[in-house]
Amino acid sequence: MNSINSVSEHLVVFTRYPEPGKAKTRLIPALGATKAAQLQRQMTEHTLLQVSKCDRSLTVEVRFADGNLEVMQQWLGHHLDYQPQGEGDLGMRIKRSLTAAFTRGSQRVVIIGTDCPGITAELLETAFHQLHEYDLVLGPAIDGGYYLIGVNRLIAELFNDIAWGSSEVLQQTQAIAQKLNLSVMLLPALADVDRPEDLVVWEQFARQTS
Repeated sequence: MNSINSVSEHLVVFTRYPEPGKAKTRLIPALGATKAAQLQRQMTEHTLLQVSKCDRSLTVEVRFADGNLEVMQQWLGHHLDYQPQGEGDLGMRIKRSLTAAFTRGSQRVVIIGTDCPGITAELLETAFHQLHEYDLVLGPAIDGGYYLIGVNRLIAELFNDIAWGSSEVLQQTQAIAQKLNLSVMLLPALADVDRPEDLVVWEQFARQTS
């Protein structure tokens, strides 16, 4: 029986249903609504492909915005656990997902988005591995945010009074961690694809993998 092991490491993927006009809105001026939504679709599928290559016994949950359970299952399959992100800022939505995971008995939880083409199965495995030693694992995004956060218990303060969407997110999170005396491990910095000037990151990545 491995019921405890099967939930001890839990990965949460935050994404958005790729509906034109609602997905990747900051890229619409450069790409148009349909192509921006298409990019959201491709980036989510790429991220979940990396997740599927993880050589660890993980439970995986997709927290989605827009759409509903039915369209998410049609898109990404019935093998994943889907939960709506719910209301509130990003901090509130992350806290909600962490609370649910730890309540269910998870011992290490990692949360990622789908904006970072550089995320690999190896990075995810490293994050979970480091949570045996560190309180907090962060994957810094080059724009000043983070593409990954991992914790081995709910530390709600990490998500309070953060200027979400700004270039201060990582810095503010590290400052809170320091105040709380948390041990922190940083993964390599990677680029997010959020704005028109970031599209070159995805184009380079797509060329390498095609």
